[in-house]
Amino acid sequence: MSRSVTERRALVEPQNSPLSLSRQCQLLALPRSSFYYRPVELDARTIQVMHAMDRICTDHPFYGFRRVQEALRRQGFEVNHKRVRRLMQRMGLQAVYPTRRLSSPGDEHRIYPYLLRGVPIERPDQVWSSDITYLPLRGGFVYLVAVMDWFSRYVLSWTISNTLDTSFCLEALETALSHGRPEIFNTDQGAQFTSVDFTTRLDQAGIRISMDGRGRCLDNVFIERLWRSLKYEDVYLKGYESVPELVAGVGEYFVFYNQARFHQALDYATPIERYRAA
Repeated sequence: MSRSVTERRALVEPQNSPLSLSRQCQLLALPRSSFYYRPVELDARTIQVMHAMDRICTDHPFYGFRRVQEALRRQGFEVNHKRVRRLMQRMGLQAVYPTRRLSSPGDEHRIYPYLLRGVPIERPDQVWSSDITYLPLRGGFVYLVAVMDWFSRYVLSWTISNTLDTSFCLEALETALSHGRPEIFNTDQGAQFTSVDFTTRLDQAGIRISMDGRGRCLDNVFIERLWRSLKYEDVYLKGYESVPELVAGVGEYFVFYNQARFHQALDYATPIERYRAA
């Protein structure tokens, strides 16, 4: 079963199925305790710590959990290193330098080699990449996934979710594929991208799959720069209160990013100009 626990929970129909709840859980390989479990909401102080961690890791992507802990301490947050590590894992944050284990694939998920070392990027739709980032809300947080064309930096699609399930990554992928088809699709080794559903969809489309080496966030550097630009030019400045407000704001930013924001690396063209002109 390649679906996440959250996705399998959503398939259970306690009221409208002729099957008993126990039988439904059995067929979905879902423990009944997992169906009944409701996550404890995070308190305001924890949310505050997570938002501070997001800024620290955006400014210093090479910081591991111990340096993040020290940076938090200097900001007045007394948090032990074990809690910092747990929160970083929950937020999907990781240090840039090589380590033994960072983004975690699923237990039986296949890992693909990195195909882009030394490869010149010469045309649109040659390489696409995707990544997930944490976005703060005034009283909570959500996750954002985007698909980007490497040659033009054009953001082909994006989706926001309150969980780290594979489904919202697949949604972004399907939207991007409605624009075209890349030769190579690059991601990190996170469980969402190594899932059977995600890699099978790429295989079906005839797309070669490339994955960053563990701890090598710079292998996906263009989309990492996108996250920094989005946060400092929009999200941190506006301090969104609610998910609908954030979704609308992020949508407006990506229109600006694609159609009006000049990129020095593109000889001051916009992504859409580079994507279409080539």
